[in-house]
Amino acid sequence: MTSLRLIAAGATALLLGLTGCADLSSSVSAASDLKPLDQRHVAPDFALKDGDGKVVHLSDYKGKVVVLDFWATWCGPCRIEIPWFTDLERNHKDKGFEVVGVSMDDEGWEVVKPFLAEVGVNYRIVMGTDATAQAYGGVDALPTTFLIDREGKIAAVHVGLANKKDIVNGVEQLLQDSPKVADGRNPLPVVPVGAK
Repeated sequence: MTSLRLIAAGATALLLGLTGCADLSSSVSAASDLKPLDQRHVAPDFALKDGDGKVVHLSDYKGKVVVLDFWATWCGPCRIEIPWFTDLERNHKDKGFEVVGVSMDDEGWEVVKPFLAEVGVNYRIVMGTDATAQAYGGVDALPTTFLIDREGKIAAVHVGLANKKDIVNGVEQLLQDSPKVADGRNPLPVVPVGAK
């Protein structure tokens, strides 16, 4: 994960150098459109532990729209996006929506738990592994955020600091467009729990 730290640090420095104190959420954008239904692929399932040691599977969220965010405490752009996800969780949880954060911190819960308490994260965090990152196409930059529809399929991917409007609009569109699916449909492949 050291290379991810270097990439994130470089990206943050570049962003700050190019935009100064401007609103970065409107300055940097990733692909904003949702993929058409026939171009969406099933998101790989995983079995990762949360801060209480409970194993969490992506398939636990079947039938919900999910923001799956790969992030780290040392990642400046990740820190910018986390309040957006906290607001989304608060505003849409009762509509069949969840945020799941996948921490890629090498130091593990020792650094993640104090950070979560400090910033007031209100959504579930799990500790990621290299195998999980590879299952999602090799997460080479942080943050990397996946919008997952109610059928468990990846509807959009944002690499790096996304545009807040793109994420909010994507979530709201998925909540409107996606009918709930019955439990047990489209079983997801499982990525084993890593050593972390």
